[in-house]
Amino acid sequence: MDTDILRKKKWRTTIIFILLIVLTYSSAVITEFSLIEGIIAIPGTVIWMAVNLIPSSEALENLPKVLERLWETIVLSIFATMTATICALFFAMMGSKTTQVQHFVGIAARFVASIFRNIPVVAWALMLVISFGHNVITGYFALFFSTFGFLVRMFIETIDEASSDGVEALKATGSTYLQVVFKGVLPDTMPQMLSWVFYMIETNIRSATLVGILTGTGIGYLFDMYYKSLNYEMVGLITITIVLVVFAIEFASNKIRRAIS
Repeated sequence: MDTDILRKKKWRTTIIFILLIVLTYSSAVITEFSLIEGIIAIPGTVIWMAVNLIPSSEALENLPKVLERLWETIVLSIFATMTATICALFFAMMGSKTTQVQHFVGIAARFVASIFRNIPVVAWALMLVISFGHNVITGYFALFFSTFGFLVRMFIETIDEASSDGVEALKATGSTYLQVVFKGVLPDTMPQMLSWVFYMIETNIRSATLVGILTGTGIGYLFDMYYKSLNYEMVGLITITIVLVVFAIEFASNKIRRAIS
């Protein structure tokens, strides 16, 4: 019996592996992509980047302006993430099978979150530009909507996986809904939820650069302006500052996550 099960698993794994190879090859043929040509082009690309993207002393004189725009992007990302977190936590409580008040409400909450999650942040930015124009509000809502949809799903999975036993014990003792949430759900799930929040802050800082290009705000606006004017030294300086900030935030968030776990 065990041998038959293992044989079936091997066949399924083999079939899936073959399908992935076929899909990969088909995609390369359709897009006319050549892996060999791509590998050959890597050294030339690295040399071009080393020559053109290294900031000069003249570019470094604009560092204060870059940092000002970068700070605007960081603040926007954090604010959008934190406000989305509050709304996502509420919807996750309604959508989780462990804490939902009514089954229909739970389905509705998960459905709304699914819609927001499956629309990319770029699509949100393009749609919102039509309504709000090129300003910070557009960037905020684009980040807020995509973050909200993602966090609702992650929070629901966290609640269902981490707190079901504790919730059942509290319900058996006659605890109220709020007591179940604040004494059974949040203490067990808060470390994992905070991990997802920090992850979204990191992600949103990267996404905010692209959103800024579309909305004409933040560090993305500077990147787009210098890129279109072929000022690659400034493009390199902006890219380096973004990378350093993301690394710094990732380092800090890892420290915090280890401290609270």
